[in-house]
Amino acid sequence: MSENPLDDLLRQVRACTRCTDLPEGPRPVLQVDARARILIAGQAPGRRVHASGIPFDDPSGERLRDWLGMGRETFYDATRVALLPMGFCYPGTGPHGDLPPRPLCASSWRQPLLDQLGDIRLTLLLGQHALAWHWPDAPGSLADAVRASHQRLLAGGPPLLALPHPSPRNNRWLAQHPWFAAEVLPTLRQRVTTALGG
Repeated sequence: MSENPLDDLLRQVRACTRCTDLPEGPRPVLQVDARARILIAGQAPGRRVHASGIPFDDPSGERLRDWLGMGRETFYDATRVALLPMGFCYPGTGPHGDLPPRPLCASSWRQPLLDQLGDIRLTLLLGQHALAWHWPDAPGSLADAVRASHQRLLAGGPPLLALPHPSPRNNRWLAQHPWFAAEVLPTLRQRVTTALGG
């Protein structure tokens, strides 16, 4: 046992084999440090991230870093950014893209990990599964939740912002909601800068 409870917890998470029927086997992918100031709650790794073991090492990650106005060096600095998906392992592919995160992952590990993050100043929720966990009474559709969280943030409410998942599969959603780029992204980038302290 280490003197650092987070180190012990991460060792357990990375050794987890609870989902024995994963199509490519278990390989938890996450980035967590107790000093992190921004929490990004995603969905689950895709096949490419499963192969590399690096969170958001794919086109979704490129778009997300652009949204944040953040370079790779900062993004992959665990002391600044925690990357904690709802499911840590690649769940496989279904008829309409990747399958949803396995619920057992969040019920087993999520709250113990969140309890170790004591300096989070901004939480970003990517997609419906992260939204359901972190803001279960969010209003209506994803668009409604994004708008409402943005308005609450501007009004001095909780430092939490709902976002669409940055996957290329959401290009249509982004085209249908041009206010997201025009109104939400400038606020997002400003709040990221503030949360990181510079």
